[in-house]
Amino acid sequence: MSLHKHVPQPARILLVEDGHVQALLIRTALADLPQLDLLHVAKDGVEAIEFLRREIESAGGQLPDVILLDINMPKKDGFEVLAELKSDPVLRRVPVVVFTTSDSQEDVDRAYAQGANTFIAKPVTLGDLKRVLDRIADYWVETARLPTSLQAAKEGTPRIWRSAS
Repeated sequence: MSLHKHVPQPARILLVEDGHVQALLIRTALADLPQLDLLHVAKDGVEAIEFLRREIESAGGQLPDVILLDINMPKKDGFEVLAELKSDPVLRRVPVVVFTTSDSQEDVDRAYAQGANTFIAKPVTLGDLKRVLDRIADYWVETARLPTSLQAAKEGTPRIWRSAS
């Protein structure tokens, strides 16, 4: 039994969403959830990968704790992003929540086959969106253990709880 109690910190979120209205609704809902910290919004898969690569290369870079990933996007769709994330030795540590308007079982199966951690169909109303994001926050902040910092990921250390600073 450990003498050190895990102190939950807000989970840093990368939102990958091409729909301006959807992104705005998600930003609005996240503003009411202090346990989720919106790190960055990428409007497509290319921008998401570029952001993550910059963070890896940056001395003070921060990887997100969780990625909310839409599927249907221009330039590079969510499945392409997911494949690239899961093939990278550093980025594959970041949990990916596929967060999409699709409710296709084929998309669900494909997302999990490619390494998604969760698949959630986006709710239609703002109230339902807030409830779903609150559940995501409860799971990823209060229940799940997240990988260590970017620096530890670069060094290849094992997965441990992020400690409170």
